[in-house]
Amino acid sequence: MDWQEIAGSWVLIPTRPKGIIHFLGGAFVGTAPQATYRWLLEQLGRQGYAVISTPFLNTFDHGAIARDVLNRFETTLERLKAKTVLSKRHLPIYGIGHSMGCKIHLLIGSLFAVERAGNILISFNNYPANRAIPFLDQFAPNPAFNIEFTPSPLETNELIAKRYEIRRNLLIKFTDDTIDQTASLSQVLQQRFPNMVTVQTLQGNHLTPLGQDINWRSGQVFTPFDAIGQWIKQEVYRDLNQLKREVIRWLDPFTPV
Repeated sequence: MDWQEIAGSWVLIPTRPKGIIHFLGGAFVGTAPQATYRWLLEQLGRQGYAVISTPFLNTFDHGAIARDVLNRFETTLERLKAKTVLSKRHLPIYGIGHSMGCKIHLLIGSLFAVERAGNILISFNNYPANRAIPFLDQFAPNPAFNIEFTPSPLETNELIAKRYEIRRNLLIKFTDDTIDQTASLSQVLQQRFPNMVTVQTLQGNHLTPLGQDINWRSGQVFTPFDAIGQWIKQEVYRDLNQLKREVIRWLDPFTPV
């Protein structure tokens, strides 16, 4: 499988896909998801899922980002179907988001009529602009002028509570993630769809989904640096593998991982 760019999205297609994943990354790192999330997305491809990952630039209008991302995803999907890359039989579509990508998927599921078999929301956060963007207050033209995302964090929560239509959801948080807001999101979703929301707490931190498999090769003589390198590789690989296993198990409980 090789990455290819189609209609503004990066695409990875296995030989016989059994499902489609629309992936959205976090702010800033989401501009090149095929590189920053390469290990995780390629693992999903190896498990038989077609991956359509749509990059986006972070602006204050998150509603506009959601609309643009959805339009590009649907255009990419139609072109893939036209080329018969994807079979004409119905394939379930899942949304997977990390950090800000979670908010965009939640807005898509609240503002637009989309068909999704479920969403996986990893390390959700929904902070106001003055906390999400460092030193924002120093660049405000007027101290009394409030710069905020659209929709605001409060408006986003209200939209989700009233209009979010994706019933099946997996929420993943990490033990060392200090900016995670999964707990508050889970309360909102549990009220809207009781017994359809699963919350998993895994080892790792906010950057765990960005990890790559470290190819550490020791020299002819094993040194203390080699020991440190192998330990780092084991730690990173352990957390990444655990994330991969939980995601795949939720997508298809009968798939061996």
